[in-house]
Amino acid sequence: MPATESVELPDFAAGVDGLLPVIAQDHASGRVLMMAWMNPEAWGETLRTGQACYFSRSRRRLWRKGETSGHRQRVVKAQVDCDADCILLQVEQIGAACHEGYASCFFRTVNPDLSIAIEESRLVDPAEVYR
Repeated sequence: MPATESVELPDFAAGVDGLLPVIAQDHASGRVLMMAWMNPEAWGETLRTGQACYFSRSRRRLWRKGETSGHRQRVVKAQVDCDADCILLQVEQIGAACHEGYASCFFRTVNPDLSIAIEESRLVDPAEVYR
């Protein structure tokens, strides 16, 4: 039987301005989809709704993934790292994870000669999604 802990996780006090980094990973393939930030309110909403909710540093407000695009993330599993200062969400991604229309925000490959390669196609045209 797995051990359980009764500590408050994650530790938002360990973050910068109360924010912790979050990695969203496709639960089926293991591919890293994106990195974002969470505050306690976003964490609580994510757990309550089962849909990924982040904190937008540029807008200074909660950002419910897919609220504009419809490209949502259903949370399959939430984990906190050993220091309780980083969150991993395993998600079922509906649509593109990246605001540039790609399946993952990590669509650029840096080659040994430092050239950049984009080896995948956009799932959607951002101009059509974000009007």
